[in-house]
Amino acid sequence: MAIEYYDSVWDAIEDTPEETLNMRLRSELMAKIAGRVREWGVTQKEAAHRLGITQPRLNDLLSGRINKFSLDALVNLTGPAHFHLKLEIEDETEVVA
Repeated sequence: MAIEYYDSVWDAIEDTPEETLNMRLRSELMAKIAGRVREWGVTQKEAAHRLGITQPRLNDLLSGRINKFSLDALVNLTGPAHFHLKLEIEDETEVVA
């Protein structure tokens, strides 16, 4: 059996490049938001209030339950977490060249 190497865990477990990208973006956003919550040094109840979500929902985020969050839902949390999110789109034909 040959050993396979992947750029990320998502490449190994997702079926399509689109699913891989979606999961990678979701995991990055979750990590950033969770880090911000830890920086605040407040209770989960207070942090949830700041983000405009329930405490159980925040607990899901802090516990890494990625399947409970859509990319859209996580993007919506970046504002209350005081992040400025930028989208950069590269043309594949230019990247390959």
